[in-house]
This record gives sequence, C-alpha cells and structure tokens, in this order.
Amino acid sequence: MAEVDGSWDCIVKSPLGDQNLTLVVQSEGDAFTGTASGAMGSGDVAGTVSGNTISWKLQMTVPMPMTLDCEATAEGDTLSGTVGAGAFGSFPLSGKRSA
Repeated sequence: MAEVDGSWDCIVKSPLGDQNLTLVVQSEGDAFTGTASGAMGSGDVAGTVSGNTISWKLQMTVPMPMTLDCEATAEGDTLSGTVGAGAFGSFPLSGKRSA
C-alpha cells in the first residue's frame, strides 16, 4: 500500500468558505484512481503519483462548470496541497486519513 492510498477527509479553503471533501485514493505504480465527494457533488477521479504526491483534475459543475487542478502530498496521516481554480486562483487543501 502506497503512502497516498486510503480515504482522506479534506478541507479546501475557498472564497465560498470551507469545502469539505472526501477523497479515496487507490494507487497502482505511477497512477491512481478513486473518488471525490462533497457538498458540490461527487465523481470518479484519476491522476498521477510521484512518491507521496498525487496530482489530478477534478470536474465541478456547481456553482459553475470548471476544471480544478489538484495536487496533494501525504505525510503519514496528513495530506496537504493546493486546488487551482484557473482565473480564481489557488486554494489550500488539507486533510487527515479516515479511520
């Protein structure tokens, strides 16, 4: 099991307030698949793995259609990174591994 694998309870600090997100990651080599779910919807995600860092794109439709560029690094049971929202800037992401 890679350090990034598992279920993560995350918070993204956005201009719309804190956005809670549950991210489930299953890595295989230099790629991963999983799911992301929160108040603004849920869906499948897939991306890349480099050491203990994952990168992926997340499609959102609420409050407007947008592709988010996400990157996070796992250190033990903590996940930290950023969510890029194009012209709206980049927002911090933090998370803890779910029990």
